[in-house]
Amino acid sequence: MSQSEDKSSSPFEVQVAQRVVRLPPYLFGRINKLLYNKRRAGGDVIDLGMGNPSDAPEDMVVEKLAEAARDPRNHAYSKSNGIANLRREVAAKYFKNFGVRLDPEDEVITCLGSKEGFSHMCLALMGPGDTAIVPSPYFPIHVYSVALASGNVISLEVANHDKFLSNIAQTCETLYPNPKLLILNYPHNPSTVCVEQPFYDEIVKLARRYNFMVISDFAYADVAFDGYQPPSFLASRGAKEVGVEFTTMSKGYNMAGWRVGFCSGNRKMIEALATIKGYYDYGMFQAIQIAAIVAMRDTEAAVEKQSLVYKRRRDALCQGLARIGWDVTPPQATMFCWVPIPEPWRSSMSTMDFGMLLLEKGNVAVSPGSGFGPAGEGFLRMSLVENEQRLQQAVRQIDRCLRDAKATGHGDPVAKATVS
Repeated sequence: MSQSEDKSSSPFEVQVAQRVVRLPPYLFGRINKLLYNKRRAGGDVIDLGMGNPSDAPEDMVVEKLAEAARDPRNHAYSKSNGIANLRREVAAKYFKNFGVRLDPEDEVITCLGSKEGFSHMCLALMGPGDTAIVPSPYFPIHVYSVALASGNVISLEVANHDKFLSNIAQTCETLYPNPKLLILNYPHNPSTVCVEQPFYDEIVKLARRYNFMVISDFAYADVAFDGYQPPSFLASRGAKEVGVEFTTMSKGYNMAGWRVGFCSGNRKMIEALATIKGYYDYGMFQAIQIAAIVAMRDTEAAVEKQSLVYKRRRDALCQGLARIGWDVTPPQATMFCWVPIPEPWRSSMSTMDFGMLLLEKGNVAVSPGSGFGPAGEGFLRMSLVENEQRLQQAVRQIDRCLRDAKATGHGDPVAKATVS
């Protein structure tokens, strides 16, 4: 046999890049697989796992999309940084809501959802040897985007504001070279922690002192309750000198599948993102951008109404869980509840196994906190995407599931000892 024949008979091996190899295993895989199989078999599973808005956009926005889609001119390639009128609306909203002045020409850029923009911004800023600080527990893309950009991550627990700020300073004092990037996410996903403007004032001071850039993921700017108004990072003095902020129309406007996001702030960071996007995409479908202008300009009352919808769902879920003995703190913002697992389950089984139990025996899907890093162990993230009646039903199913499990000794060390 010749050498060439020997090589051709060898099995072909695909060698993926190290940036892919470095990604951690997807921790929600077990739950998603079981959820899929249950639904495929005809099971009625109440899904409180993914934060996927289930309500519709306003009719006028959908009608504008249809009208714009009928115009042949809107089917050509668009600009990757977004059409001018949409960027002007973003700037106008920032000034109206937060008193922030933005130049729509070079301080605002549109993204194919804020997740895409965030990922490409990390690619524009980070490289081998660079380090980013992220809040912990963390929304997975905040870590994975840095990893895909060949950067390193240091995660700092986010629950205590003063401790988080002091930990940032300590990390910068002890790490060489200094962290290049700080990623913030308030109102926070998954923990729902919120801040006030003075917190961002301190962040700007730290960024100047230690020369790191800031990315604020402001995904839940439009979803808040009980009079709380989430502050914008960009409203702090000097913020535009050190960082940018991502916003989205997915939550308050119910346009998640439309993939409309924005990045605003530091013009050099915006320029770096625009450079990356110029190579990767030809911009958002122009009809969607036109409809997004109508949404921003004419449906702010509907955004406020949507927050009230989430508030009623929050109350239904939190009050229901409290009635069955769970220790629940109602969130001030976001479309989630971050709930500690009650005893004896918290000490007797992993968060992932507890989530599997609720799905397998209770037909309720949740996001185990461990999927958001080690700091999430012992918690569940429960989405407010179902209506109030379904949320109340979910609580009943959880209660029945755990009562049955306790009776059989599943996950309860005291009951197990009694049964054996």
